[in-house]
Amino acid sequence: MADERVVVVGNGMAATRLVEELVARDPDLQITVVGDEPEPSYNRILLSAVLEGTHPEDEIALQPHGFAEEHGVDVRLGSRVAEIDREAREVVLEDRSRLGYDRLVLATGSIPTLPPIRGLVQPDGRLHPKVHAFRSLADCRRLLEAVPQAQRGVVVGGGLLGLQVARALSVRGLEVELVEGTSHLLSSQVGERAGAVLKRSLRKLGTEVYTHSRAVRLSDEGLRLDNGYTLETDLVVLTAGGRPSTSLAKRAGLFVRRGVVVDHALRSVTDDRVHAIGDCAEHSGRATGFVPPAWEQASVLAAVLTGEDARYDGSRIVARLRATGLDVAVMGDPEHAEGEVVEVTNPLKGSYRKVVVRGGVVEAAVMVGDLSRVGLLTQLFDRRTVLGPDEPGMLLMTDAPAATAPLPDDAEVCACAGVSAGRIRACPDLDTAVATTRATTGCGGCSEAVRELLEGRAQRTSVV
Repeated sequence: MADERVVVVGNGMAATRLVEELVARDPDLQITVVGDEPEPSYNRILLSAVLEGTHPEDEIALQPHGFAEEHGVDVRLGSRVAEIDREAREVVLEDRSRLGYDRLVLATGSIPTLPPIRGLVQPDGRLHPKVHAFRSLADCRRLLEAVPQAQRGVVVGGGLLGLQVARALSVRGLEVELVEGTSHLLSSQVGERAGAVLKRSLRKLGTEVYTHSRAVRLSDEGLRLDNGYTLETDLVVLTAGGRPSTSLAKRAGLFVRRGVVVDHALRSVTDDRVHAIGDCAEHSGRATGFVPPAWEQASVLAAVLTGEDARYDGSRIVARLRATGLDVAVMGDPEHAEGEVVEVTNPLKGSYRKVVVRGGVVEAAVMVGDLSRVGLLTQLFDRRTVLGPDEPGMLLMTDAPAATAPLPDDAEVCACAGVSAGRIRACPDLDTAVATTRATTGCGGCSEAVRELLEGRAQRTSVV
């Protein structure tokens, strides 16, 4: 594979993981990364934590300073690919320069979609000064600059990102209202009962929630809803949707449905020299939009590009909500998975739990408000462990931890990076664990578990 030229379009989380695995597998590859943002790769999931103030900006970088130079990777920041010349096997940059490739990887991610709200866009084509997108580090910085001068904010969209942004603005001291057009919050991941618990929890935390409501017009008076209310606001943050970024692939004549359609080797079904991973890829009719599948795809593709016989057969989905005072974990597709349902809810306490079991195996699960069992449940979901008839109910009926025994070494701790407890225990400290396993660098939901494992290791070492 010496002198093989790999060009990666995109410099996000999927692309970064791919490059790390490629240089570890084959140092002789000629790798060029073209990223349209001017800054090095960073953890997009933690932008809400930067907005909230729980993470400084310099802690969300995905690679240590100097990584690209050390490994001979050519990273073109602030550069955009205008066209793909598949016949010549070259990408054409906006400055009309060309980069030749033997393998091309599209990791272009997703782009936000503007909801149909009158007044969002000014006659000159720019967003209204009150309006903020929240997809990039530049968006986050701009919003942080606006927060000190604001008293009220409205978040449009009640998905994972919308809840994170609403909570972050509330923590920053703003009066926050959230508008969601469907019947309940997190409608793409959970059912109405879980959504109702989340709505109640947000209200307790000081955020008013309007479901079954759509914003229709932004004016000097505020944001008008289709129910007749007008919400006075200094900020409007759009989190109500995104779609795979596929315009480059379409112009190149690649087959695109929702995303770039790829096979089990993550090759375009149109051109076997072109691959796609992450949010822009569609495999088996599905474009996921989550980090764990993107990182799994990156690992599989790194193996494929370095000559291994590897295939991608789809990913299990584990999603976590990262926001102070809000705890949510979703495994699989709990609203559409087939099986028997065990469900426990306590709206007054703000907790909701649901598992879908088929043949004794956990097919999907939701936990809201109390994640004391999330490690065990994730492990059962991941391993497809066959449960006894009483075990699903026992998993959900108590707030106490299911067991005090330490996690076995093969138990998965970090769902995003697929890291086991044993790999964490093998690390001397947190910095080493982060650098060598990438644990805690995805959604951040495993941070507490990782620290507890390292503390337990240190205690055992000191005793010995």
